[in-house]
Amino acid sequence: MEKEMHLGGDYKIIPATSLADGLSVQVLPDIYCKTIQIVNIAFISDSQNTKEFVLVDAGMPGSAKEIIAAVQETFGEGARPQAIFLTHGHFDHVGAILDLITHWQVPVYAHNEELPFLQGNKSYPEPDPSVEGGMIAKLSGMFPNEPVDLGNHVQQLPLDGTVPFLKEWKWHHTPGHTPGHVSFFRERDRALIAGDAFVTVKQEYLYKVLIQEQEISGPPRYFTPDWLQAEASVQKINQLHPAVAVTGHGLPMAGDQLKEGLISLVENFQEIAVPDKGKYADAYNQKM
Repeated sequence: MEKEMHLGGDYKIIPATSLADGLSVQVLPDIYCKTIQIVNIAFISDSQNTKEFVLVDAGMPGSAKEIIAAVQETFGEGARPQAIFLTHGHFDHVGAILDLITHWQVPVYAHNEELPFLQGNKSYPEPDPSVEGGMIAKLSGMFPNEPVDLGNHVQQLPLDGTVPFLKEWKWHHTPGHTPGHVSFFRERDRALIAGDAFVTVKQEYLYKVLIQEQEISGPPRYFTPDWLQAEASVQKINQLHPAVAVTGHGLPMAGDQLKEGLISLVENFQEIAVPDKGKYADAYNQKM
């Protein structure tokens, strides 16, 4: 008998929003970004068949109807993705996952090291509201960190770095924010789906999130337990030389703004990304 799926016991609707809520951006002819409250999902279509597509990440709790409506608006009535890919399993990236699996009956893929958090076996480290920052950082203690349980509906990404249904894409392990965090990259046009490996808004500050002020920053400070790995992941991404990026938070970014922002983040990671204090930042700061 198949095990019933369930969200973490602490999952709830989070009343956070931004001016970009509901915004859809066609980033490239076959890449779309949709903002759900304060987090982004992405649609990647097959460049040879624009009716075939996948979904990257699954938005905030309670957002399934909005995501389904966005799919129908973009790809037509009755459209459904071939699969759902998760950059990681934090609540704002898997909030609607159960409803979407039930509605579409499609497979879900994630990194092997993320599976314990997606099969009900392990909770994420608790958010750290003590990091310096604005209102969102201070409120992060109420954010869910318990695991969802997708049972056998989730499977690990292929070990060779390929991405099912997307022949031109590769996944790259970019841990630090979570152990199994991944980013997706296409060499042909250097397109990047970065998840929360880095973001294009200061996610800790309510005002900047609200107006979506663009600036490259590290992963959200209040929810990143391993800053040494996070720094290495940013260096890895910079070496890919992305030309356009969709991040988990903030508006898509391209060109010189992206290039220069990433170089600055790599060269000044401690100053830009890492909190001066906090239970997860201390180990990094002591080694630097």
